[in-house]
Amino acid sequence: MNLPSATGSPRSCADRPSPEQGSAPSARGSLVQGSILTRSRLILILGPLSLTAVAVSLVCLHFGAQPIAYGELLRVFVGIMTGDQPDADGGAADITRTILLQIRLPRVLLGFLVGCSLASVGVVLQALLRNPLADPYVLGVSSGAALGAAVGVLCGAGTTFLAEAALPACGFAGGIAALGIVYRMASSSERLPIHSLLLTGVIVNAIFSALIMFITSILDPNRSYGMMAWLMGTLTSPTYSGLVGVVAYLSISLLLLFRQMRALNILALGEDAARSLGVDTERAKRSIFILTALVTGAVVSVSGMIGFIGMVVPHAVRLAIGADHRLLLPASALAGGTFLMGADTLARTLIAPTEIPVGIITALAGGPFFVYLLLWRKDRLT
Repeated sequence: MNLPSATGSPRSCADRPSPEQGSAPSARGSLVQGSILTRSRLILILGPLSLTAVAVSLVCLHFGAQPIAYGELLRVFVGIMTGDQPDADGGAADITRTILLQIRLPRVLLGFLVGCSLASVGVVLQALLRNPLADPYVLGVSSGAALGAAVGVLCGAGTTFLAEAALPACGFAGGIAALGIVYRMASSSERLPIHSLLLTGVIVNAIFSALIMFITSILDPNRSYGMMAWLMGTLTSPTYSGLVGVVAYLSISLLLLFRQMRALNILALGEDAARSLGVDTERAKRSIFILTALVTGAVVSVSGMIGFIGMVVPHAVRLAIGADHRLLLPASALAGGTFLMGADTLARTLIAPTEIPVGIITALAGGPFFVYLLLWRKDRLT
C-alpha cells in the first residue's frame, strides 16, 4: 500500500482502508501524520528550553545563604577557561570560588541530571502504560531503592566515609530487587500485561513503604531524622568524583531510553496496533521497563524520593507541544532538569540557613497542577 507523501498528496481509492482491516490502518495513518518532524520545529522548541535551562542554572548559582554576584560568577568561569588559578590565600575571592565550585555547581548539575532522568522516565512510563498520569514511582522501584538505603543505614552505612560511599549502592541494590520482584510477579507465559504491572507495582510499593517506616521507627533519633529528610528528597552537594560516576551511568541509561522514541510512538497507539505494524511489543515492554527501573533506582539512591516531576512535567509539556515522543522526550528532559534546579534553589534559600527537603517543594508545586488536571482538564486525561 502506498502511503501519503510528506507533501500530503491524496491516496488512491485502492489505498483506502477497508472495514475489515480494523484499527491497524488507522494507527498507521496516525503514525504517518506524526512522522513529519522538521529541524526548524526541533530548534524552535528545544532551543528556548536549552537557553532557559542555562539561565536558570546561573540564577541558581547566584542565590544562596551567601549570594554570589553575576560578575563574580563570570570572573570565576573565565578564570577556569583561561587556566587562571588565584592564590589560595583564604580571602573573600577564594571563599566565593570554593562555595561556587565545590558546593553550588555540583549540586546544580546533580539537580539538572536528576530532573532530566525523572521527567524522561515519566514520559516513557506514560507511553508504556498508556496513562498520562503515570509516575516513575508507580512500579514500586523507588520504594525498593529507598528500602535498600534504609537497610544500609540500619546496618551502619553513612557513619564512616567508606560506609557513606556504600549507601547509594544499597539503594541501587534495593531498586534492582524491586525490579525483579515486580517483573516476576507481573509476567505470565512470557508476557507482561500492563494491568498486572500496575497492580504489582502498587502492592510492592505499599509493602516496601511499610518496611521503610518500620526501619525508621527503630533507628535512634538522630539517624531517624536524617533518614526521614532523605526520604522526602534531598540534593546534597556531591563530590566531583561521585558526580562523574552518576553522570556516566545516567547518561548511558538516558541515551538507551532516547533510542526507544520511535517505539514509544507506536506503543502509545495500543498493543494491537503496534503488533499489526510489526513491533515485538513484549520485547519492547521488557526493555523499556528494565531501563526505567534502573534509572529510577539510581536516581533514588542519590537524591531520595522526589515526587511529581515524573508525572507533572511530561504531562504539561505534552499539553504544550503534542505527543510525538521524538520531541516530547528531550523537551520533557530539559523542562524536568530546569524545574528541579529551581525547586532545589528555593528549598535551600527560602528559610536559609535551614534547608527544606526538595521533595516538599516539588509536591507543593505539583499537587495543585494535578488538581487542575483532575478538575478542569478531564478531557485530556483519556
